[in-house]
Amino acid sequence: MAKKGLRAWVKENWVDIANKRSDGSYPKCGRSGGEKRKNYPKCVPIAKARAMSKGQRAGAVKRKQAKANVGPKPDRAATFAKRKKAAMGGYMGPNISGKYDGVELSNPSLVKYYGRKIMP
Repeated sequence: MAKKGLRAWVKENWVDIANKRSDGSYPKCGRSGGEKRKNYPKCVPIAKARAMSKGQRAGAVKRKQAKANVGPKPDRAATFAKRKKAAMGGYMGPNISGKYDGVELSNPSLVKYYGRKIMP
């Protein structure tokens, strides 16, 4: 990851994705005076907010609000959820091999990797 200076970080235009306005835009991060907001803020750069799907934004806000944000410093919550890993560090997706309606199926990438078919 490239290191950026504080100026570049500030210029990223940070917005609060937890409190969407009725016109569809996001308020700037940070509050002034006695401003109240409905939800605890989850701040991300506007470019990241636009690139995230609706579900990703909702998940990020949910993770932020699940943290116990009490005390003088707010807790950091990950914007994106960590990917799940298999128990032994392998691939978690479906195993594409076996027979289906009399037709032998296999994952060509597994054959290429192992040099032979892997049958369950």
